[in-house]
Amino acid sequence: MMLIMIGLLLLGFPMMVPLITGAVVGFVMMFDGFGQMGTFVQQMMGGIRPASLIAVPMFILAADIMTRGQSADRLINMVMAFIGHVKGGLAISTATSCTLFGAVSGSTQATVVAVGSPLRPKLLKAGYSDSFSLALIINSSDIAFLIPPSIGFIIYGVISETSIAELFIAGIGPGIMILFMFSIYCLIYAHINKLPTEEKSTWGQRAVAMREALWPLFFPVIIVGGIYGGIFSPTEAAAVCVLYAFLLEFVVFRSLKLADIYRIAKSTGLITAVVFILVAVGTGFSWIISFAQIPQAILDSVGISDMGPVGVMITICVAFFIACMFVDPIVVILVLTPIFAPAIQASGLDPVLVGVLITLQVAIGSATPPFGCDIFTAIAIFKRPYLEVIRGTPPFVFMLIAAAGLLIAFPQIALFLRDLAFR
Repeated sequence: MMLIMIGLLLLGFPMMVPLITGAVVGFVMMFDGFGQMGTFVQQMMGGIRPASLIAVPMFILAADIMTRGQSADRLINMVMAFIGHVKGGLAISTATSCTLFGAVSGSTQATVVAVGSPLRPKLLKAGYSDSFSLALIINSSDIAFLIPPSIGFIIYGVISETSIAELFIAGIGPGIMILFMFSIYCLIYAHINKLPTEEKSTWGQRAVAMREALWPLFFPVIIVGGIYGGIFSPTEAAAVCVLYAFLLEFVVFRSLKLADIYRIAKSTGLITAVVFILVAVGTGFSWIISFAQIPQAILDSVGISDMGPVGVMITICVAFFIACMFVDPIVVILVLTPIFAPAIQASGLDPVLVGVLITLQVAIGSATPPFGCDIFTAIAIFKRPYLEVIRGTPPFVFMLIAAAGLLIAFPQIALFLRDLAFR
């Protein structure tokens, strides 16, 4: 199964083709033909049946509306007005804008487009190298995996039957920590390279920028505040976000027209179809390997049953980090989470903490060569060669790995807000 998947990937097929082919071949080998194929189809359909998955197309739709509207630009202008003048302020503003837009959209690719498109030319004009600028945009956008709403958290929560609301809250602390680490690096980089600073905004200009960004800033308030206050579930929060985004861009800002709805809906439908096909086939794939007791064989071979909680977490981080370098993050979550589920349960680890660690590894893998999905998003958007896009990534990957180590050593970075909200 794995050889077929790897071979088709190397031949350039989109991820869903190798996954479907590998799963079907594995099923035929296990059940001696296609006679029981209905069982496999039932498993796939069961994978996309949970009501929590309704949040995925909702958040994608909200992100698409905001990306095509003015929300991203208003958030960027506000951040630039307050910290653009400090040393390395433009780079710090880029990282902060990616984090804020991630809290609005939940999509790394949308963040790359919405924040990277206007800020990359400014970074180049200010003297930042293109490799640094691209790496900063790509890796800062991956903070969207941790800051709620997060599609990665939704998929993990459905697969592992973990509270999505608790996962959302637990991702805030690590996301802020990574933003702080990136900001320190940007500050050091600017000092070493003697880069100029932006003109300092007046308090009047800051007030205007703050006022213009006030409406988009309500998105994280709606999501986190609504879930924390018990007003609505994560799925309901996604629906409210779509309504709010529609009212904001079509009524308040008037940046979009009703004629744009078809184009936005079509884009959202295409992305959602791909995600749901991956979820369905990934669920069927996971069922096959579980039925064949492959997870038990793999875990026994590495001796994970003899490891303590820290050893299990390190093993999970290494496995997800390597896998996400080659395979789509959603597929990795779908396939590997069931494999490690017995070890997680046996070691007594908090599934919310494990979910944050897994999602962080997914974020790292999304921006890590050779096949990180955000790398190819940047190549398509900015029309730059592959080697130039990945040249500046090592320092950011090192910081993200360090963040994972800090989470393992100090779990309360993720669990403090969760315990405060739900315990």
